Amino acid sequence: MNQSAVTLPDYAVHHPKDGGYGTSVFLLHGAFGAKEYWRTQVQAFTQAGYRVVSWDAPGYGLSALPQALTIDHCARALTLLLEKEGGARNVVMGHSMGGMIAQQAWRYARDRIHGYVLSATSASFGSPDGDWQKEFVRARVAPLDAGKTIPEYAPLMLRAMMAPGASGPAVDLLIGTVSQMREETFRAAVAAIVGFEGRDLLPTLDIPVLCIAGELDTTAPAQVMQKMAGKIANAEFVNLTGLGHFGWAEDPARFNAAVRHFLDLHFPNP
Repeated sequence: MNQSAVTLPDYAVHHPKDGGYGTSVFLLHGAFGAKEYWRTQVQAFTQAGYRVVSWDAPGYGLSALPQALTIDHCARALTLLLEKEGGARNVVMGHSMGGMIAQQAWRYARDRIHGYVLSATSASFGSPDGDWQKEFVRARVAPLDAGKTIPEYAPLMLRAMMAPGASGPAVDLLIGTVSQMREETFRAAVAAIVGFEGRDLLPTLDIPVLCIAGELDTTAPAQVMQKMAGKIANAEFVNLTGLGHFGWAEDPARFNAAVRHFLDLHFPNP
């Protein structure tokens, strides 16, 4: 089987208890993750009456790793998912690499995307040959090159991306989920991020967009996300003070409340 062919990834559909949803929210995890770590978001959004679809991106969980894992490949896989599971109103929520995939999917599925929540992400990662980009890759794969396993390395890496002292069930779930990643997926995802370019898309986004950042995030800095929001006509920007790259895990209640406000304002359930 040709693993580079775009196929429907593994996913789960979560239904609201009242069965009266009018909007589906698609959850896209980051480079370090899988669909299982969205537990608090699935609970919060389904309880609010939204239908939720979470996926394992290509290479993650039960989804096969393509021979060439790229943001564009994942965006085309997302297009298949939107075609199969999308409804009358679809909001795509992407965290970090998931936010890049979400933006790239605008090229293929514009008529199926009605809103975005972009969490701790960027519209551009710059040139793969840039010094910062090379260091980004080196710093993340060096421990693996030195013989460390994902379970040994992931907790240290993830905690360094969070606010000091971040803790709680959602943080534990994040660390546990990422610790189960396959090394080949980890390496491929880090390489896929570098070189992403989607700045040309920002002026074309004519739908409601929430850009949500962590004040202490050094991977996707709040000031960068604020500039990004400024290039989108219908964008709102939220800066979660005291949080890092994984705001949805570091303080789920505050993150979920910001997203709920956005959803309830622009996509109220009937």
